[in-house]
Amino acid sequence: MQPITLFLKDEAATIAFGEDLALALKAGDCLALSGDLGAGKSTLARALLRAMADDETLDVPSPTFTLVQAYDLRIPVAHFDLYRLGDVSELDELGFDEALSDGICLVEWPEKALSGLPRDRLTLDFSHVGEGRDVTLSGNPPALERIARSLAIREFLDRNGYAGAKRRHLSGDASARAYERIETPDGPTTILMDAARHSPGPILQDGKYYQQLAHIAEDVVPFVAIADALRRQGLCAPEIHAADLDAGILLIENLGHDGVLDAAGQPITERYLESVRLLAQLHATPPERDIPVAPGIIHCIADFDRTAMKIETQLLIDWFLPWKRNAPASEAERKDYAAIWDGLIDRMASSEKNLLLRDYHSPNIIWRADRDGLERIGIIDFQDAMIGPTAYDVASLTQDARVTIAPELSMLMLDAYTAARRAQGPFDEDAFRRDWHLMSAQRNCKLVGIWVRLMQRDGKPGYMKHMPRTFAYLEVALQHPVLAPLRDWCIKAGILSTESAD
Repeated sequence: MQPITLFLKDEAATIAFGEDLALALKAGDCLALSGDLGAGKSTLARALLRAMADDETLDVPSPTFTLVQAYDLRIPVAHFDLYRLGDVSELDELGFDEALSDGICLVEWPEKALSGLPRDRLTLDFSHVGEGRDVTLSGNPPALERIARSLAIREFLDRNGYAGAKRRHLSGDASARAYERIETPDGPTTILMDAARHSPGPILQDGKYYQQLAHIAEDVVPFVAIADALRRQGLCAPEIHAADLDAGILLIENLGHDGVLDAAGQPITERYLESVRLLAQLHATPPERDIPVAPGIIHCIADFDRTAMKIETQLLIDWFLPWKRNAPASEAERKDYAAIWDGLIDRMASSEKNLLLRDYHSPNIIWRADRDGLERIGIIDFQDAMIGPTAYDVASLTQDARVTIAPELSMLMLDAYTAARRAQGPFDEDAFRRDWHLMSAQRNCKLVGIWVRLMQRDGKPGYMKHMPRTFAYLEVALQHPVLAPLRDWCIKAGILSTESAD
């Protein structure tokens, strides 16, 4: 990738650039700041650190005499000033390699120890131009791509009326999406979604890759479409304030920060019950299928079909089973597992179907205490929505993947949902409860594979903490007689013990 050059006209521009870098850098990045005295190196470093800390008053002393100053932030940052370094070997005494292994290293006066710095470092060269300065970034191509993306987001904000806005990291998730909090002096805080188009993966079957087979959103068009459709139904989804559909950048309404968990991370019964009643209302209205998004762009909601269900359940046999047994599944095991799921999916041919939000659980539900009734529930993650068995989202909520739902609360939610559905008109509760078990099994077979894939492929081991809970939910799902073949297969494969299945 070619070097990036830009002009910073004043200190405010330098501070904004520091914010842009704070959102682009990640652990393992070494940023070498090169330039004359007064060129702006310290100003940039200070802005980057304060943005990373989300604290404009953070004390950032110059490390001129200490040589290094460490900051325990969202990503650890070590700020080095090598002006007084006697010899490159002193980098070891300063703990440079250790700091770089799990954090970011900012290095002023890198010329003093170039041979001791990583070859894949980023170099930022400052040069005075009148009252401002030119900066040129060169080095590590993947890091330059991240920085170019961050600068493109800044340009998006500038051209949509948010020039000079403050950007702060909000969150990331199990996907490649990232979110920022956007603040201006005279307006409400908004949320920026950074969701670049998916790169195609390896072809798995029928000439398609995983996202296509599982109907996973590959750009931001589905999010915009489903948000509009939900609002037309009177439900609370974010308004879209600005969008670049090609770049995958959205500026969306901030629905709030309260969720359905208490300060200790435990479920709040009232909020979960209201959340499940929202599903009952959603399922009482026929879904839209083809949703206009922009001139010439229509989002067609896909069916949660046999291919999508099976490619997800296959994650158990492709990722979890080899990790669990340290050996891949046999061809016989694969054949039997696939045949079992074909039979279970056949059972759902006559299931009630409607819009599935797909990830309707605690991280994606906002509680708005200042509203009434179902308006208290805000929904923020639905770009992978499909049309399929209504029991899916109910299983997702009553068996929240991120927090343990006690059996008593799960039953309360199921009863609240079925009561609301009966009040709306004819409702086959027996078929729904069977489908709840089937969708619970399908979702949890997917999740046990996803947790391992996130750890092994994506370097996100933190999700493995959810594995015991996911298996506990799976065991509940397998208690229904219709799932006896899957339960028996899991026992034979060593996934479940006879005792746990009983």
